[in-house]
Amino acid sequence: MNLCKKIKKISLIVLCLPLIGSNIEIKKPSRYNVLFIVSDDLNCDLGAYGHKGVITPNIDKLADRGVLFGNAHNQYPWCAPSRASFMTGMYPDQTKIKKLRIYLRQTLPKVITIGQKFKQENYHSIRVGKIFHYHNPRDIGTSGHDDNYTWDQTVNPYGRDKIEEYKINTLTPRSYGGTLSWLAADGTDDEQTDGIGATETIKYLDKFAKSGENFFLAFGLYRPHTPYVAPKKYYDLYETEEMEIPESSDEYLQTIPIPAAISIREKKNQVNLEVGLAKTIKEAYYATTSFVDAQIGRVLDKLKETGLDKNTIVVFTSDHGYHLGEHGHWQKRTLFDNATRVPLIVAGPGINKNEKIMGAPVELVDIYPTLMELLDMDTPEFVSGKSFAPLLKDSNARVRESALTELGVNTGYGAKVSGYSIKTERYRLTQWGYRGVLGFELYDHKYDKQELNNLANLDSYKFIKDSLTNVLSYRISEAQRKPKGLEIIFDDPREWREPREVFSQPK
Repeated sequence: MNLCKKIKKISLIVLCLPLIGSNIEIKKPSRYNVLFIVSDDLNCDLGAYGHKGVITPNIDKLADRGVLFGNAHNQYPWCAPSRASFMTGMYPDQTKIKKLRIYLRQTLPKVITIGQKFKQENYHSIRVGKIFHYHNPRDIGTSGHDDNYTWDQTVNPYGRDKIEEYKINTLTPRSYGGTLSWLAADGTDDEQTDGIGATETIKYLDKFAKSGENFFLAFGLYRPHTPYVAPKKYYDLYETEEMEIPESSDEYLQTIPIPAAISIREKKNQVNLEVGLAKTIKEAYYATTSFVDAQIGRVLDKLKETGLDKNTIVVFTSDHGYHLGEHGHWQKRTLFDNATRVPLIVAGPGINKNEKIMGAPVELVDIYPTLMELLDMDTPEFVSGKSFAPLLKDSNARVRESALTELGVNTGYGAKVSGYSIKTERYRLTQWGYRGVLGFELYDHKYDKQELNNLANLDSYKFIKDSLTNVLSYRISEAQRKPKGLEIIFDDPREWREPREVFSQPK
């Protein structure tokens, strides 16, 4: 084909493109849609939260489009209890889920989850990836401990990160999820589980843009949960030597109650890591965070490309926070701010833009009633959360004065101690054991954001401690109140130990 013929052919194609596109009618949904994005084990080390060392341009852009909450907290800093909690709008004392291997219907057979509520309202409820608990990475590619009543359709992606587990560096041989583990992976984004999840989420957005059907689309990422696996290009964004590792001393343990000390020394092989190793691990976490950010960016770009952003509320959060050496601890399961505090960003039509609300406390259980109010739906009477919808239009509004988090700590010989903690705008108060019989912690965030100076036993803070103790007692009684409208609740269910899914390695 000569040059003239090639030019004529290209011109014809270009002229025909509008005609081809016109055959696809993009329909506008009748009501607001919801895109619910949940990352696994993501803390607030993000650009949007003021962290200058972490590269997260897409999450930062989402924050520019909406409202960022700087004092948002989960209700139990562990995967399964937290996810069951925010998907039902109920506290862990109400869901009775405080272990990992529990299916929601084992305790709450009649509950209506967020996704299930949208189904009742004639929305398509879709899950891609991890929303309820999955053992990560063991359950990648399976349905884990998902709730099939919640969804119309589900997608369980798995990629090279699952298939090539044998390549992963780990502190504990052949263990990847519960211990520190990492890999600068070969290949591209869309070969990784979360990259495949983003691709599948994009397909659904295309579908709904064309059909005009309303949707509740939940995109759950498996990262940056261990193992910290991301393509090498994301590791290349960071310099290992530039990672700062917080200093920690065992002397501090003498100033806090025994259960609190146990919680930050639970994983013995992660205590007092050699500095070079600690920097390598922290770099891996940040690299994986940037990888997660890129996948979120792909999904948000498609949302805008289809025009669905004009009619879709986006909620972005994580199941809990994460320690990166703070208090000498790595990962989660403490009642310090590092583990209880989560990123939370809400954007969409009618919501303020580029708003940062750093003081007002909110909880993950508040997401359920907030969505109900924004979409003019009735909130089920068992939901214990409070709608923070007023804050999305008026940053000076107040919904609650404190955020409540619970944690059970194994103290040895089968004994488990419950701790409860509230975070106000300024203070954190934590009690261990019934009415604090095993001790209290009090931190003043005006002077001590790292929560290293326990003020609970100081006379100068006695009035504050006593006042907050009264607030905490009331919050605990609220969280333990029997939910309304649920006929059956089963307590202390037996963990379901499902067979391990086996994936073959490439030949």
